[in-house]
Amino acid sequence: MKQKPESDPESTRRELHLAARRESAADDYGTRQLLRSGGWTLFAGVLAAAAAQFLFGGIGRQGPHTNSGWLAMIVALNCLPFGLLLFLLGFAKWLRNRNLRKRQ
Repeated sequence: MKQKPESDPESTRRELHLAARRESAADDYGTRQLLRSGGWTLFAGVLAAAAAQFLFGGIGRQGPHTNSGWLAMIVALNCLPFGLLLFLLGFAKWLRNRNLRKRQ
């Protein structure tokens, strides 16, 4: 059985590609995940607030008119602040990473 020599260009190219992927993933530090999860959580909160207002009978002075409206309002009141904080943290990390890349 014939073995490939150590200086095989195919294996070298593959190792360089894997090393580059590891570096780009390490530079991210979870920024993309924070932005994505914050955005989706905000979207869920806005969707729940819209559902409480338009699909489940609206929101009056004393709160929603139906049980489904109350549930949608609870989801909205939990998702909106949490999603906003996640998104702001991701945005701050993105700005920091951008600033660090400029300095290098």
